[in-house]
Amino acid sequence: MPHDQHHHNHSGLAGDKRVVWAVAVNLVLTLAQIVAGVISGSLALIGDAVHNMSDALSLLVALSARRIGRRPADETMTFGYGRAEVVAALINYTTLIVIALYLTAEGIQRLFNPVEVDGWIVVIVAGIALAVDTVTALLVFRLSKTSVNMRAAFLHNLADALGSVAVIAAGTLILLYDWRLVDPIVTLMIAGYILWHAGQGMRPVVRILMLGVPDDVSLPDVIAAMEAVDGVENVHHLHLWHMQEHDAALEAHVALHDGANPETVKSDLKSLLRSRFGIAHSVLEFETPAETCADPQVIGHD
Repeated sequence: MPHDQHHHNHSGLAGDKRVVWAVAVNLVLTLAQIVAGVISGSLALIGDAVHNMSDALSLLVALSARRIGRRPADETMTFGYGRAEVVAALINYTTLIVIALYLTAEGIQRLFNPVEVDGWIVVIVAGIALAVDTVTALLVFRLSKTSVNMRAAFLHNLADALGSVAVIAAGTLILLYDWRLVDPIVTLMIAGYILWHAGQGMRPVVRILMLGVPDDVSLPDVIAAMEAVDGVENVHHLHLWHMQEHDAALEAHVALHDGANPETVKSDLKSLLRSRFGIAHSVLEFETPAETCADPQVIGHD
């Protein structure tokens, strides 16, 4: 096994262990929060517990996707399984949105029918939850830098940690002023924050699944650079997309000048795409002046 592949597998297994620990502590915390929320009567605490349970589930989904994503390409998945992590991220963001909408509905109901809340239980349990959420977020933070899948799981935990801060504030106000309306108000704030984060995270995930152009690549610049290569008349029927989260791919028809050497032009184009734009996978179809497409469109196909 090559050294870099061994290092990648070792890093992947180490990351998996961190995710497993994060799942375990979140499940224990969820159970404690639900019991405390029922005893204290705090909807905000129960809402935080439900969100915490979703954190554990999101981490399980993320872990499964990480393992599936490391499988090599085969006869049924010729591009490999890397997009499993993108699908997992979509599942996790969708779950966040559903949870946020549920909390919104419950929070609005409590605004009109406030109930008595035991502030001490809320503050103590939310404080413990904050500590656990912080530890969990730290466990997956490094993984979130390079994976949209782990980024979604990390945002679950980050939102939950901030939710715990809000619940502590609510419990404190209940203790000091017996202001019961603060519980549903904080619940609505947590829901709004979750919706905002989920919306922000969903965009790049959908972009990858919809075969969108990578955010860090300018398509007009790619076309201009390719057409500036010696021997190239024009580029058309071009597609640029994410094969996987970090692997961009391009295919295009390349019309050649009369007398141009296709092998030389191909070598120059592939070198340009790899070195300047980070596109290592490119499929180029060359056309002589006699063979060029009639009235071709630059991007996509009719």
